[in-house]
Amino acid sequence: MNGKKITIAGLAVAGALLVGQHFGLISEDQVKQFSQSTYLPKNTSTRSKTGSLKMSQSGGASVHPTQTQAASVVTPNVKQQLGANNLQFNGSGAYVINNNQNDLNANVTVAPYVQLAQLDQKGRPGVANAYLNNTSREYRKREHTGNDKKINPIGWHQMRLNGDQVLYNRGHSIAYALAGGVKGFDASEANPRNITTQTTWANQASNGDPSNTGQNYYESIVRKGLDQHKTIRYRVTPIYDGANLVPSGSKLEAKSTDGSIQYNVFIPNVQPGVTINYANGTATAS
Repeated sequence: MNGKKITIAGLAVAGALLVGQHFGLISEDQVKQFSQSTYLPKNTSTRSKTGSLKMSQSGGASVHPTQTQAASVVTPNVKQQLGANNLQFNGSGAYVINNNQNDLNANVTVAPYVQLAQLDQKGRPGVANAYLNNTSREYRKREHTGNDKKINPIGWHQMRLNGDQVLYNRGHSIAYALAGGVKGFDASEANPRNITTQTTWANQASNGDPSNTGQNYYESIVRKGLDQHKTIRYRVTPIYDGANLVPSGSKLEAKSTDGSIQYNVFIPNVQPGVTINYANGTATAS
């Protein structure tokens, strides 16, 4: 913009010039000279640009990935990190690990807590542990509790899908609704130790729908358990393949003290219709 700005006074002068030209008092060249020196920029936004992908199917979280797409991120390295003696696709987007059994110890007597690993040398979030009960549950909106801040996590290259959906969410390991009430826990989307670059499907699918099982589906099981005054041990582990900045998926484990809730699952960090470069977060339409 070369430091040029439009002002109210400038607009008034421009109006006067046009009136003067109309009555023959000001030449057309003088009007053009003023117009070239005073203008508004087409785009003054300082936000990072969002790309766009045109796909043959709708984006968002309404359709779960196929087994072929889900399997594309389950490399031998990822499978080893999952500790999976038995890994079964559940038909609705996720993998069940070791028949849903895990080694969490829920039978402890402690106050609710959240423990987050330090960022690794690449700045990637690690394992997140929590001990939850009804007092840790948060029902209020983020803006009412001061948890509405945001960051762009490592590997963030946002893309708009077919114009009306986005590829990535700021994916939490320990969700605000589950642990927003834990004293001292930063449950905002600006906590770099708790936020990863996660696809819309992996993050949002789906609220209680067993035919579409992203992270939100499994969180809904914990939410309902906390609402029923159960106490639940919970762990989320982002799984990275080698030096990639974007996780291949998240391993979710939960166990309630009464034994009524237990799962051990892997949520592939994929998006139907999109191919992701996990090394840096860029993406193309499939």
